[in-house]
Amino acid sequence: MKKLPNTAAEATDQDLFRQAVADARPLPRPNKVLRRHDPPPPYPVQSYLDEHAALNESLAPDWTAQDWLDIGDEPNFLRPGISRQVLRKLRSGTWVIQDQLDLHGLDRHQAREALAGFLANCARRGVRCVRVIHGKGLGSKNREPVLKTKVKHWLTQRDEVLAYCQARPVDGGSGALVVLLKG
Repeated sequence: MKKLPNTAAEATDQDLFRQAVADARPLPRPNKVLRRHDPPPPYPVQSYLDEHAALNESLAPDWTAQDWLDIGDEPNFLRPGISRQVLRKLRSGTWVIQDQLDLHGLDRHQAREALAGFLANCARRGVRCVRVIHGKGLGSKNREPVLKTKVKHWLTQRDEVLAYCQARPVDGGSGALVVLLKG
């Protein structure tokens, strides 16, 4: 070990530090792994507010002639007690499509199971607006849509379905439905 100076005048800062910590010993290492906790995922507050505002507006009771013109002859469904404006808002794209199910290539039994599982999963996750792609039936026998009719019927039987309408052309047109689910 290095000899320490005799007088304070001869001592340097480094020497004084070594003298101060001469008896120090390292702490024992803990046998633990310190985990970093990830922050919770962000909560989409604005999306939540937009959806609630759209739902509140859709519960307003008035149904105008313009609303009838907007809906037209396209397939739609509305659970009793829900304002007809829901269909107009679904049709116009006010509700953001949060998830989708594509039934292309499935037979009617597979499609029914897939639809039931999808709707149950959406209910667990709190998803409100979805698109169900049933196709136009171009690959079916006689080029007639089988799933299109079946899906509409299955959706009306499900309690979690508040309303549905044909998707906008950019969202699949006559080959898909936009569905509003209970929140």
